[in-house]
Amino acid sequence: MHTDHPPEATPIATIKIPRALAPLIEDGVVDDVLRQLKSGKEATVYLVRCGEEIRCAKIYKEADKRSFRQAVEYQEGRRVKNSRRARAMEKGSRFGRKEKESAWRSAEVDALYRLTAAGVRVPRPYGFFEGVLLMELVSDADGSVAPRLAELELTRDQAAEFHRVLIGEVVRMLCAGLVHGDLSEFNILVDAGGPVIIDLPQAVDAARNNHARRMLVRDVANLADYLGQFAPELRGSDYGNEIWAHYEAGTLTPQTPLTGEFAHPAGDADVDAVLQEIEAARAEAARRREWLAEQAAAAP
Repeated sequence: MHTDHPPEATPIATIKIPRALAPLIEDGVVDDVLRQLKSGKEATVYLVRCGEEIRCAKIYKEADKRSFRQAVEYQEGRRVKNSRRARAMEKGSRFGRKEKESAWRSAEVDALYRLTAAGVRVPRPYGFFEGVLLMELVSDADGSVAPRLAELELTRDQAAEFHRVLIGEVVRMLCAGLVHGDLSEFNILVDAGGPVIIDLPQAVDAARNNHARRMLVRDVANLADYLGQFAPELRGSDYGNEIWAHYEAGTLTPQTPLTGEFAHPAGDADVDAVLQEIEAARAEAARRREWLAEQAAAAP
């Protein structure tokens, strides 16, 4: 007599738990690791389950494995409350390097809390545990990960509206004392409510960092350059210098009317700044080429 045996169940593939997330699982902060969301030059992000919610866990790479350019510029002006830590960081001792690395990793969560309180659209932070940042998953209407601005085809009106909204976010950030420092179409997600700014470990203190103006002007120029592909009139604007002028004068608020025009003083040229901008433009072009290559490799 022939007996049909039930088919064997197909084993379910499970993701290897990253070492950095193991303590969070042991402590019950994270219940499950679902999958890797992205791996960039500065960090790797995982989708994790916390109770009934799906969140993101961001694991920062070690300093020698990161490639973020000009890291010293971004760390200038960051406050260190403990004087012993501050002295060690200045001397560059082993303890100082460890403390500097810790400060770099905690900078993003500090920025997220500050900007959330200021009403800027950034992922909501849920805490910083064992060097891992837990934060909100920014999703689209279907619950999938929201696309980056770089992935969208926009109409002229959509591009102009996104630019208006993002300039408002840049102003709110500056009113909260921060400059993103690396803002582009690659670190802006778009959900049902509009643009959401991400990737803030390099955010700088506007009042304490001597490079803040240049970074802000570059951030705003990046927005105009990208969105100007769809709305060409944006490319002739100079919101960055106009915003900074209001900030320096103490007249900047989220309600300050802006024109996108700025009259540069005669002889207002900084050769070093120009060279730095050229280098930044080269790095941005390289990042865009890398992203396009990633998209091509992922295409079916």
